[in-house]
Amino acid sequence: MLVRVAGPPPRKHAPVVRRDPDDHFRQQAQVLKALAHVSRLKIVDRLARGPCSVGDLTELVGSDRTTVSKHLAVLRAHGIVRDERAGNVVFYALRTACVTSFFDCAAQLLVERAGGRRRRTATRPGGDADAAAALEPQA
Repeated sequence: MLVRVAGPPPRKHAPVVRRDPDDHFRQQAQVLKALAHVSRLKIVDRLARGPCSVGDLTELVGSDRTTVSKHLAVLRAHGIVRDERAGNVVFYALRTACVTSFFDCAAQLLVERAGGRRRRTATRPGGDADAAAALEPQA
């Protein structure tokens, strides 16, 4: 007599894996959160010019070695930087230089936002219309 042990029925097809449509945006948000600190932005900006040791980054950031190491760990965990040991010294470098394009975009947003504020202030009732005209781009 054959006895069958209870369990799930055999599968005929592989299970369907449904991807969360927001997953890509969540991952991007995590990268942006990793960059969302003044010290980490300074580190990324410096690494855009080439590899740098933790000691040099400590001087740049103006924090102790432990704090800088924690910032680097965040950047490394999100794939923004990589590390390489040379004897007793650890050097960090950007994994990909494209992350610095974020700085150009942020700078442009700040310039445009500041320009928009000046225009709104100058054209408010009681504002100086000549000042508003001076802010307009010249052809």
